[in-house]
Amino acid sequence: MHDSVASKSQSKTRMSGSFRTSSDRTKYWILMGVLLAGSLLATFGLLAYDNPMPFGTRRFWIIAQRRADAVTAMGIVALCQAVSTIAFQTVANNKIITPGIMGFQSLYAAIHTSTIFFFGATGLLNARTFEMFLFQVLVMVGFSFLLYGWLLRGKNANMHSMLLVGIILGGGLGSLSTFMQRMLTPSEFDILTARLFGSVNNAEAEYYPVAVPLAVGSALILFFLSKKLNVISLGRETAENLGVTFSRVALTVLVLVAVLSAVSTALVGPMIFLGFLVAMLTYQSAPTYDHKYLFPLASLLAYLVLTLSYFLMNHIFSAQGVVSIIIEFVGAVVFLTIILRKGAL
Repeated sequence: MHDSVASKSQSKTRMSGSFRTSSDRTKYWILMGVLLAGSLLATFGLLAYDNPMPFGTRRFWIIAQRRADAVTAMGIVALCQAVSTIAFQTVANNKIITPGIMGFQSLYAAIHTSTIFFFGATGLLNARTFEMFLFQVLVMVGFSFLLYGWLLRGKNANMHSMLLVGIILGGGLGSLSTFMQRMLTPSEFDILTARLFGSVNNAEAEYYPVAVPLAVGSALILFFLSKKLNVISLGRETAENLGVTFSRVALTVLVLVAVLSAVSTALVGPMIFLGFLVAMLTYQSAPTYDHKYLFPLASLLAYLVLTLSYFLMNHIFSAQGVVSIIIEFVGAVVFLTIILRKGAL
């Protein structure tokens, strides 16, 4: 009698949608509300805290507008890193690797190193233009499209071969960059090193008319592909048995991931472990595996991590330059922890 009552009550609470129970749905929206409130507070702090002008005056808003350019860069990077990492891990069926394995950071370093190698420090400083930003995005996306199209088309499409080729190409570009860096003068090397660190200070407002549509458009397409990504997360054979053409969907997703990764890297520089850190936190906290809910949660979480980190380091500890270093360090520690646990999540 007691078992039948318990089974009836359990059947009433369990759901067949994106959440197992109604309490899981409630937990998700509470978490989203907390992240949204934290993000708004961190954003307000970045815009208004320690502003020397009286609140509401014209000069106050001029300073706030300048700070808003950096906040916009944080939003773009958060969206790109969060969505691209989760989508990439789903297609690769591996929650440890990130889009950085495809060599975007190495390509970014090679472009800037070759610029200062051939044209000097003045050439690198003068190359901080909209045309250079667009060139970097096009080169990275074109590089990825050729790689994906070559290795994922046909009957012998192999995801592992694609990842291996990406690692090899990234290592080769990294070695080439290191060789050129050894030929630079100490002053040129210092300038290059500052550029190779990921920082929102590398972003320029003139990049946003291209960066924002590319980031938002790619993220929206991946959001609308959530159902297919949910199926793909079950594995290639299961997905194809359920009617999803794995190669076609994987190629589409990876090209969109390439666009997001290229925009983020060309805008602010390498952020190797930010996406991995946010993805791990999302998997651990989200009470669902539906990408329709994972993408918004991960994006909010990434934005909160960036804005809160910059607020604390800039206004509390006066160490804005080490924000990306700390984020990368924490992400690397989490990565090593996952590896030592043999991939257990």
